Amino acid sequence: MPDKRKLNNGRGQDEMPKDGSYRTPLLQYVKKKYKTKPDYPWKGDPESAVLRHEDNQKWYGLLMEVDRAKLGLSGQERVWALNVKTRDQMFHDMLIRQPGYFPGYHMNKEKWITILLDGTVPFDEICGMIDASYESTASRKKKEKLRPPKEWIVPANPKYYDVEQAFEKNEVIDWKQGAGIRTGDTVYLYVAAPVSAILYQCRVMETDIPYRYQDKNLTMSSLMKIKLLKRYTPEQFPFGLLKSEYGIFAVRGPRGIPVSLSAALRKDSL
Repeated sequence: MPDKRKLNNGRGQDEMPKDGSYRTPLLQYVKKKYKTKPDYPWKGDPESAVLRHEDNQKWYGLLMEVDRAKLGLSGQERVWALNVKTRDQMFHDMLIRQPGYFPGYHMNKEKWITILLDGTVPFDEICGMIDASYESTASRKKKEKLRPPKEWIVPANPKYYDVEQAFEKNEVIDWKQGAGIRTGDTVYLYVAAPVSAILYQCRVMETDIPYRYQDKNLTMSSLMKIKLLKRYTPEQFPFGLLKSEYGIFAVRGPRGIPVSLSAALRKDSL
């Protein structure tokens, strides 16, 4: 077994504990980051711990002690290991070829992996695998909160709201919240005819602000606050360019944007 007692991995674990496993530090990690209280469902095995999501009760981890021989390792002693779920089959197949990784023990071997907790795999790397498993098994609502910031094109109709005048008065304004948009996302406001171009880059500062409004043209159930970051001229990203270069044929509601357009928008600004 490699000597891993001297470690500095950025997750609050600098040395291998005296018991020779990362079991206790990992329980401390999930308690601090995810508020997870381990579940001990087996009467005959009071030490093996299931890590569950509080809302959907799905497992995202299993800490257990396994005979080394059952993992294909030499020696008769038992070793602590962690089962976590993987999202990508190619990544899964790559991992199980690395020291300290095995096909999921007593789990679906195509979707779960087993990781040794004896120091073969660095603590920081194990924490990253726990984080990925947590996200993979999270409920849809929780996944939306966990996802990284996204970029959107959002339409603005000058017939109903003068966005240019609004930004002349304030750099932060209220806007109709689109489905899926979260705090921290970036929105590019596409101002409809007669402008027909992207004019503003904004950051979403706050979401889910209760607001009820309805007329023949518009229905709103919640607002978001957006902060102006950049301006564009009508000539930089007109509808014709969006259509011919980036495959955007309509902007009727919030939509994601191609990577190539994102790069161009970030490069070109006033």
